[in-house]
Amino acid sequence: MASLDIARARADTPAAENLLHFNNAGASLMPLAVSATLHEYLRAEENFGGYETAEREAAALDNFYRQAARLFNCDTGEIAFMENATRAWDMVFYAVPIKPGDRILTTVSEYGSNVIAYRQRARRDGAEVVVVPDDRHGRIDTAALANLVDERVKLISLSHIPTGGGLVNPAAEVGKIARAAGVPFLLDSCQGAGQMPLDVRAIGCDALSGTGRKYLRGPRGTGFLYARREFAEQLEPPFLDTHAAQLVDGGGYQPLPGARRFENWEQNLAGKAALGAAMEYALGWGLGAIRDRVYKLAAQLRGELAKMDGVTVTDQGMEQCGIVTFTAEQKSPGVIKESLGRRAINISVVHRWGTPWSYANRGLGDVARASVHYYNTEGEVEGFISALEEALKD
Repeated sequence: MASLDIARARADTPAAENLLHFNNAGASLMPLAVSATLHEYLRAEENFGGYETAEREAAALDNFYRQAARLFNCDTGEIAFMENATRAWDMVFYAVPIKPGDRILTTVSEYGSNVIAYRQRARRDGAEVVVVPDDRHGRIDTAALANLVDERVKLISLSHIPTGGGLVNPAAEVGKIARAAGVPFLLDSCQGAGQMPLDVRAIGCDALSGTGRKYLRGPRGTGFLYARREFAEQLEPPFLDTHAAQLVDGGGYQPLPGARRFENWEQNLAGKAALGAAMEYALGWGLGAIRDRVYKLAAQLRGELAKMDGVTVTDQGMEQCGIVTFTAEQKSPGVIKESLGRRAINISVVHRWGTPWSYANRGLGDVARASVHYYNTEGEVEGFISALEEALKD
């Protein structure tokens, strides 16, 4: 396991001295290098104008594509900057041609927003949404998936890490099945990007969506899309503008090559520059080292929670990541969150609609979610447990 300089990581994260931030699956704390990029870009817009700053800062804006290509092992032309992860996912999902009787295969632990989109296409386009069963660890059952793939299947869509639990779905195994069958594979890795290595060639996905604000430690209002060039150029996005396509004589238009066809002209350019800085910052630490550190802290936290009276850890999975979910007999998740907040400890609550199929199958309502990152410490885990014990007695 690679060793990280945690003192330096915390020095780069001044807010970590004032609060215990276990809400990294919601939005991480930005390091100084990222916040400085964001603020400096905004100050340049203030001083020079928005259009003029975009011209002056062209290298910083292009850095987003370079760093994303490094992060995901792809070409810069296969990366698009998006306003958020949901829109990145939507732009591909709604571009995939679906006709009545076509099937979309997905998983029990799917994100609620994606479930709404599946149901919309079922209602509007006649798609059949097939939920692949879990294996005994709560992951997508890849043997069952392989048996379900036939000529009716037009898309395999998977949440890599569910919002409401610590499991990691076997994305690369799904990718092998998708490639062998020639079925497009859309991976929602909103919680994976920045927490673990994501090599899209090794995974075998045709598209991958994610956000800047979570484990990448970038600003809110930023997202990204990887789309394999050949796959992207088979799709026409549901929305186009003069940035994503070109007008041609004779009354026609031509979408841009590669992933840029999914972008739009008006962008959060300060956020784009800062997201590039966040990706570069994460790469500087090493995604393998980040994953090992996050997994270790999360395992410590699960172990301590499991010892507490009345507390139940609700995570599934063979591989478990930095998201730790739990319930307590003594208090509701919302009350726990408020009590910890008064002690300068940040967590979040996952509502049952966040992971609707999984929670319904397991009889879960809302759960408390504590999510760690590499700049957190073993001492903070111990402090969290002590604070939680006090909060449950309030």
